[in-house]
Amino acid sequence: MTLPEQLLLSDLLRRRVRCNQGIDHGAGLQGWMHPPVHRLLGWVSKPSAFGPRRLVWRLNQLRGLTDQEALVQGDPADTDPATLERLPTLFEAALLGGGNQLLGVIADANVELRSGRILDYLVARSDPRLPGSSRWLLSPDRIVDQQPGQVMTTLQGLDDLPLARASVRQELLRRSRRWREQFEEVGGRFEERLEGWLEEPPWQEPDPLEPEVRLEDRPLSRLDEREDWDDPEGWGEPVREDSAPRQRRAARHRSQSHDADPLDPDDPWI
Repeated sequence: MTLPEQLLLSDLLRRRVRCNQGIDHGAGLQGWMHPPVHRLLGWVSKPSAFGPRRLVWRLNQLRGLTDQEALVQGDPADTDPATLERLPTLFEAALLGGGNQLLGVIADANVELRSGRILDYLVARSDPRLPGSSRWLLSPDRIVDQQPGQVMTTLQGLDDLPLARASVRQELLRRSRRWREQFEEVGGRFEERLEGWLEEPPWQEPDPLEPEVRLEDRPLSRLDEREDWDDPEGWGEPVREDSAPRQRRAARHRSQSHDADPLDPDDPWI
């Protein structure tokens, strides 16, 4: 069974330890580390809910991981709570920033399983036992000094560190901040467009020096104009429908007058 390259100490402690003989040695209790070089040496398990007996496992005894168990090979070292309290550790130490300002508590560590090197410490702002709290990554090279129960840095706040895991409240604040920035950006664009619309007049103002053109003085369109071929009689006026019978009668009378004899005695004009 292959092991991952990196593992959180909290993920190792939440699993129950089972050896190659199939014996359950209890759940993980705490990590065993060497603070000067930031290296995890192993971890401690509690075989029973009652009694002072504690079991210490080396990190190189780990052979596999399942969802609920950590599989180990070999025998552990017996110890007691008093001895464990004297072991140097940075876990649950207070993190101090510039001016000895309390920033948080070191709650966890990201460990390289092959060598045990601690890549990053995970810092909690409040009690690390609270579920769902935020975690910030603290690199070991940012630690200036360390004492039992204290870790000194030059940080001005936890915001100077990258966020590894956001709590529900932190995620809500981050999203609300992003929504506010987007709203301000959209509002700025709308304001710029509105200023552009106000600078341009929506209609053309009439020129007071230009004379007013009345409707009856405007030229007719080409559809309303009459061409010369619309006037067959050459009277200079458009042909109307009611004048057509009158024109036909006049033409017939002229033709009859040309056909009559000019010396006709019956002509009343002679």
